[in-house]
Amino acid sequence: MKKKITLKDIANELGVSISTVSKALNDSFEISIETKKRIQDYAKLHNFKPNTLAVGLQTQRSKTLGIIIPNMLNHFFAMAFSGIEKVANQRGYKIITCITNDSYQKELETMDLLANGSDIDGFILSMSKETEKKNDFQHFKNIIDDGIPIVMFDRAAEEIKCDKVIVNDEEGAFHAVNHLINSGCRNIAFISTMPDYAIGKLRKQGYIRALKNASIKVDEEMMIEVEDSKKFEEVIGKLFTKKKIDGVLTTNELSAISTMKVAQKKGLAIPKDISVIGFSNGILSRHSNPKLTTVSQHAEIMGETATHMLIDAIEKNNPTYESVTKVIKTTLIERESTKKLVKIKNSSDIPV
Repeated sequence: MKKKITLKDIANELGVSISTVSKALNDSFEISIETKKRIQDYAKLHNFKPNTLAVGLQTQRSKTLGIIIPNMLNHFFAMAFSGIEKVANQRGYKIITCITNDSYQKELETMDLLANGSDIDGFILSMSKETEKKNDFQHFKNIIDDGIPIVMFDRAAEEIKCDKVIVNDEEGAFHAVNHLINSGCRNIAFISTMPDYAIGKLRKQGYIRALKNASIKVDEEMMIEVEDSKKFEEVIGKLFTKKKIDGVLTTNELSAISTMKVAQKKGLAIPKDISVIGFSNGILSRHSNPKLTTVSQHAEIMGETATHMLIDAIEKNNPTYESVTKVIKTTLIERESTKKLVKIKNSSDIPV
């Protein structure tokens, strides 16, 4: 007797999850028309006879979320994960967490494994640096086409139609540079550790906008790009030798702390001679000497928001549901690496 094929056999053959096969056979709106037709045609060709009880079980939610994070050692992602875990527990969902180490291939393999082997209800993810560099988002599209919702946070691809949680990086940098200007800085450098990424470009735009608004000349030589952390101090040291600087904005806290270290080696007092601000309000910022003023992206709130959005999308039976992007406002956390704001009494008090 010829062996009957199962939901699992169809899923393995077509490279989709068992849940996707079940939903397609039940004509669910969650599955794209193309994927649905492919599955239904294959089932008909192989004379598939569904077990009513099994299909019913498969259409139930597993209440499991797949979490894809580039780096858990990064304080930002650790705090985002804390927010994700908190809300998932509150709403009765389990999580499976995977770390990509910023690898495109690891991201690809992990999402495929979870989608096809773990009956995941949906994904919360921040894409890897390699994925953004390659500009290849087909694996995200495939997951969504299989009826599995995705919520992206922080690093999000504009090309992908899904819910997103981001911060206004341009605005955060703009306000940070304004703070430096209002405290008397006029020769302000920008040090980027992520020049090829969207968030790095947005922070640079905010820096430039703030200078222009204050009628301060934008000097290309004051904008430094360095991705290799081993070269931070060398590159920053050359900048200090070449230019007279009284303020610095960096795109992360590690490069900000390296900047303070180089300045101190050159005999500059912080913040008397130079003020420094970094992005990401991590542990290093609170324990550096002096303590670092930072732009907080509220990572935990981002994680909480993303989780609520994903679970809401999973539990809504609404075929016309439109994806949304939520923007979390940044906050400047003032510490010891920046001067207090100048109180201007009259025009003669304006710093020049």
